[in-house]
Amino acid sequence: MALETLPSAPTDFDFVIGDWRVKHRRLKERLANCNEWIEFDGKMSTRKILGGYGNVEDNVLYFPEGEFRAVALRSYDITKGTWSIWWLDGRFPDRIDVPVVGSFKDRVGVFLARDLVAGVPVTVRFIWSQVSADELRWEQAFSTDEGSTWETNWTMAFYRGSES
Repeated sequence: MALETLPSAPTDFDFVIGDWRVKHRRLKERLANCNEWIEFDGKMSTRKILGGYGNVEDNVLYFPEGEFRAVALRSYDITKGTWSIWWLDGRFPDRIDVPVVGSFKDRVGVFLARDLVAGVPVTVRFIWSQVSADELRWEQAFSTDEGSTWETNWTMAFYRGSES
């Protein structure tokens, strides 16, 4: 049962609501000057929560080594005008990632966090954009130099519909 969306709720992430087929491209090795990409499929389904001040994204990822589930949780901070995004990988059910925090400008969302990857301090960047009503794009990049340079290490292209 879907609960009421509040009239004052933000609409920034409305474009992700629904069911999507996903084409993933992920670097084989991150922060290793790797240029080899691994491609695989997935599915994503997103629903509003918190009266529209959040959403939850359920994912199936078909990695070459096997299928797994993951979830993204997003919430909007009305006082700061920012979104926070958490990622929970079903293979590690007791560990939720540090949230990336950011906002949308000109319909492109940029979200940042400081984290550690294999013991290396990094700035994590997510970029969300809507290509069309039926196509979305997401990318993840890491920076080891405070954002002077970025290594894009994962991209996703989303196509509306749940069937391949």
